[in-house]
Amino acid sequence: MRFAEEMRKANRDLTFAGVIVVAPGEADAVVSAEQKTLLDALHLRKIDLADRVLVVNPGGYIGESTRREVVYARAGGKPVSFTEPFDQ
Repeated sequence: MRFAEEMRKANRDLTFAGVIVVAPGEADAVVSAEQKTLLDALHLRKIDLADRVLVVNPGGYIGESTRREVVYARAGGKPVSFTEPFDQ
């Protein structure tokens, strides 16, 4: 997972600020195509549970999966914010 350490830091900071964090899952090794499909679907369900979405995007980078998740979150009426400026 890209930016794992930055996401862990955001998770810690938000948790200690009293925010319940529903974060993406992490894997210790490369995942199979089937596992990736499962994790992608699970992440969308986590977005459904969230009140808002924070995208951790050092340097303004947004990958294909994250773009899809941002579109999904916004379609569901979830506010989306970014840790770095992002041209949409």
